[in-house]
Amino acid sequence: MKILLAADGSPYTKKALAYLVNHEALAAGGEVVVVNVQPAIPPRVKSAVGAAVVADYHRDEAGKVLQPIERFLKRHQIPFTTKWVVGSAGAEIVRAAKRERAQLVVMGTHGHGVLKRALLGSVAQNVVTDCDVPVLLVK
Repeated sequence: MKILLAADGSPYTKKALAYLVNHEALAAGGEVVVVNVQPAIPPRVKSAVGAAVVADYHRDEAGKVLQPIERFLKRHQIPFTTKWVVGSAGAEIVRAAKRERAQLVVMGTHGHGVLKRALLGSVAQNVVTDCDVPVLLVK
């Protein structure tokens, strides 16, 4: 089974990762694709500092999230790949699930209340709504 782990570096990602390590699909030879989504830099900033600076920034920020996860998965001998993309988190996670042909998406949820979710939106809610495969939310 191929499982996509959406990782934002929060404590909720750590909880999702801890749950994932004990998932029966991994014991049966499954693999994990870890995806980190970096928010886009406004075009005005990108043109002021240059595309190379922005690319370096995204790579560094993604590394801060992905490197500890890579160490953790190696320590537990779980087959994995890591990827990072730039864009809207919900949409990019759904795209990654399709592109990678994941059979399950696992992600932590911040558990904001109804009012905050209505005002700010929820990445988890967007993924659950738009994804064609099961989504497991870990709180």
